[in-house]
Formats: sequence, C-alpha cells, structure tokens
Amino acid sequence: MNSSKSLGLAGFGVLKNTTCHMEKKISVFFSIIFMTVGILSNSLAIAILLKAYQRFRQKSKASFLLLASGLVVTDLFGHLINGAIAVFVYASDKDWIRFNQSNILCSVFGICMVFFGLCPLLLGSVMAVERCIGVTKPIFHSTKMTSKHVKIMLTMVCLFAVLIALLPILRFRAYQIQASRTWCFYKTEHVEDWEDRFYLLLFSCLGLLALAISFLCNAITGITLLRVKFKSQQRQGRSHHFEMIIQLLAIMCVSCICWSPFLVAMARIGINEDHSNETCETILFALRMATWNQILDPWVYILLRKAVLKNLYKITRGCCGMHVINLHMWELSSIKNSLKVAAISESPVSSKQINLQPLNSTGQ
Repeated sequence: MNSSKSLGLAGFGVLKNTTCHMEKKISVFFSIIFMTVGILSNSLAIAILLKAYQRFRQKSKASFLLLASGLVVTDLFGHLINGAIAVFVYASDKDWIRFNQSNILCSVFGICMVFFGLCPLLLGSVMAVERCIGVTKPIFHSTKMTSKHVKIMLTMVCLFAVLIALLPILRFRAYQIQASRTWCFYKTEHVEDWEDRFYLLLFSCLGLLALAISFLCNAITGITLLRVKFKSQQRQGRSHHFEMIIQLLAIMCVSCICWSPFLVAMARIGINEDHSNETCETILFALRMATWNQILDPWVYILLRKAVLKNLYKITRGCCGMHVINLHMWELSSIKNSLKVAAISESPVSSKQINLQPLNSTGQ
C-alpha cells in the first residue's frame, strides 16, 4: 500500500517548483511537426530497406539491411508513441494531476523514452560490429552471421533495452515528471539517492559506450578497406562495402552530434547533482537534439544510396570537370559495378566456372 502510494504521487513533486516556461502553441506545433516528419521519413526508409533486402536476401549485405531495418522501425515507433504522448500532454495544458492520478501515463512515457532512446544507440553499435566482422573476417561472417542469427541479435538488443527501461519499475522507483512538465524520465532534480544516480549513469554510460564501440569498429573497418584498396587494384567483393561504411559513418556522426549533449548532461547530473535555473532549458534543448537523431537516421538510407551517390558523382563530375573527379581508385560509380561483381562471385554458378577454368586450361 505504501509503495504503490509513493509510486502514484512521486511524479508530482516537481510540479510545485517549475523552472521551465514555454509557449503552449509553439511547443504543440513543433511536437506535431517532429512527429509527422519522423513518421514519414522512417516509413520511406523502411520501404527502401525492405526493397533492398528482397534483392540481397542471400548475400552478405542482407544482415546489414536487416539490422538497418530494425533500427528504422525502432525510430518509427519511437516517433509514433512518444510523439503521440507528448502532443497529448501539450494539448492537455500539461495538467498531469488531472490525467495522471495513478502515474501510469508518466511511467509508460518514461519507459518509452528510455527504450526508444537506448535501443537505436545499441543497434547502431551492433551494425558497426557486424560490418567490422564482415570486412575483417569474411569467412566467419558468411557462416555465422546468417539472417537467423541477426534476428536473434535484434531480439536480444530489444530485450536488453526493455530490461533497462523496466528496471526502475521493478525496483518500485517511479519515473519522474521533469521540470518542463512535458516529458518523464529518471529523477533529474535533487538527486540524492544512490539508486537514482545509478539509473542516470547506467543510461548515459550505455549510450556513450555504444557510440565508442561504433567509432572503434568503423575505424577498424575503414582502415581495413583502405589497406585493401591501396594494395590491390581489384575491387571484387570489396568495394560494395563502401556504401555501407558511408552509411555507418553518417549514422555514427548523427548519433554523436544529437545524443552526446543529452548523455553528457545525464552523466553530470548523476555524478555532480548539478542543478541550476538553466538546467531545465539545457536538458530540454539536449532532448530535442536527441529527437533529431530519429529524424535524421532514415535520411541516411534515403540519401546515401547507390543510385543517389551515382547521380551526385555525375553532377560533381560535370561541374568540376573530368580531370578533377576521374580518380582511378576512388570512383563512386564503382559501387554499382562492385555490387554486380559481388553478386556474381557469391553465386554457385560462377564459382563452378572459376574452378573449371584451370582444368580446361590444363586439358588443353
């Protein structure tokens, strides 16, 4: 009885001292715009990735496309659920006491904020690890990184993110209504208990660790591809990785720029209990930057595709001239040729022909 009562009333303590004041019409307008653009962008990216997955179902790119589809689907549901709750809160004039007596909505909002914030970061790091294995250990990747294993990895990442999001509820710690009265998260004001600090540090450390893993794996993958590129003029089976590496680098840069302010702010609050009159505005600005990550992620797959890169290459080539862009080892149009070569090299018919050629030459 006492624990349930504390769960129901814990979120309303922040409403007494509100330090953030925003205009309702502007906030509702931006929330609706963010949600609409995010849903449309992620829906378009899902259609593109599913079409590409049907083409490369039996090839090494299929695992990457499957992980990318999982990332975009997570971003889509994040915009749909979190955006709908945020618009409802703004439309209700942020009167939490009226529509959140039992703190259920705040708990759901907090769980969704943690899950849809942490899951894309973890999936981005898993994608970077998958590409690193695919480039450095191609035989292991072809035998172990099948679609079945990738689906298991997706499930494990989602379950882990769900566990982190449900951890406060399992420990009878309610999610808190933040000072702006527009969203719910871990306790960020007057943090004194070690457990409240632990949740903030856990979330921020997992997010920063995911970004660090992505950076390390992408660096290893890029260096490996550069070494192969400089050592050999042959692009067979290698150049098709560059398209995915470009996408991964873009995802990593977008995630670092958008998420770092929020993750660092949560870590500072968890360590220093640093709270001032500017903290509310700072956290809210960092949160909106993190929201842009879910909007920009799908555009990485929409814009950095083979066809778009090829058209950009043609436009740049026409503007800058043939002698400036025509580099023998760095042709963006080689992405198309390399995909064809990779498809031929991975087919069983081509491997048989390659094996028969030496026999025919010796017979002659």
